[in-house]
Amino acid sequence: VQLQASGGGLVQAGGSLRLSCAASRRTFSSYDMGWFRQAPGKEREFVAAIRWSGGSTGYADSVKGRFTISRDNAKNRVYLQMNSLKPEDTAVYYCAATNRRLPTSWDLYDYWGQGTLVTVSS
Repeated sequence: VQLQASGGGLVQAGGSLRLSCAASRRTFSSYDMGWFRQAPGKEREFVAAIRWSGGSTGYADSVKGRFTISRDNAKNRVYLQMNSLKPEDTAVYYCAATNRRLPTSWDLYDYWGQGTLVTVSS
């Protein structure tokens, strides 16, 4: 599976962005999908994940209530709607695919996109 993340940019604190991740394969719908982020000088961290069916999701505590993950299997896409953005959300955001059930550890994901930069100014 090849993944292409997009939608990053510069936004003021309190603003919103919607990230999109396009997948190359028709078998996209069989993978659980996740979003991770990595800020400069920090380790990659889990943000959100969604089951292959879209029926279940999981979020990091730091983004609960502000971010929403969703998917459209007909379009081979997964999305991350980010609201009420904070400067500490600044990072490169990556989408990833896995055959496992909603893992939160990055090393349990099999395929990765190239990342899209989100910068939140104060």
